[in-house]
Amino acid sequence: MSYEWVLLDADGTLFDYDQAERYALERTLADFDLSFDEATIADYRRINSGLWLDFEAGNVEADRLKVLRFERLLAAMNAGVVDPAAFSTAYLNHLGECAALVDGADQVVRALHARTRLALITNGLKEVQRSRLAKSRLEPFFEAVIISDEIGVAKPDPEIFDVAFLRMGEPDRSEVLIVGDSLTSDMKGGVDYGIDTCWFNPGHTARDPQIETSYEIDTLKDLLAIVA
Repeated sequence: MSYEWVLLDADGTLFDYDQAERYALERTLADFDLSFDEATIADYRRINSGLWLDFEAGNVEADRLKVLRFERLLAAMNAGVVDPAAFSTAYLNHLGECAALVDGADQVVRALHARTRLALITNGLKEVQRSRLAKSRLEPFFEAVIISDEIGVAKPDPEIFDVAFLRMGEPDRSEVLIVGDSLTSDMKGGVDYGIDTCWFNPGHTARDPQIETSYEIDTLKDLLAIVA
């Protein structure tokens, strides 16, 4: 297809979020003289993923999410003497330090930039996403960057797509493709908004039959065969 615009998700699509998350959590625990192990990161990922689903549904605000996840984690670790707000600040600083990319992301973004116009749309936190985007050296390739924390709404809410389309100059929806790893935010948001969707599914996760997608890929380079 010949798309005028490609909307790319950040975490789990361009950025290796698992690596950044592990890096940030391990260093933050060390800052507070707490031990890091696989059980701790598994607990954190369970808590964090549940809260991000609540955020997508509009049930928790970003500022509350930042601290609440560590309130729950520190309670599970019996580390109640640690201030969750201070822990959150340190964690976000470390998270912003890690701009590790998914395999092939740099080359694919550069190749796409030669073919179409690019925008970034993410449900991340502004201080983290702005820092990592700058460190990754991908920022110059994006004509628009839409971050839920700055907008006040998150994918799949159509309002964040309204903002994206406004910044993109109101292109025809038939000429826009969204690419992301999340069925519940990226794909559902794209389907509901009436644009083509490409599910990046490197882990070969089973598809939710309630959410249809236009394309499915397991490596980013496969995107180049879709975007002419």
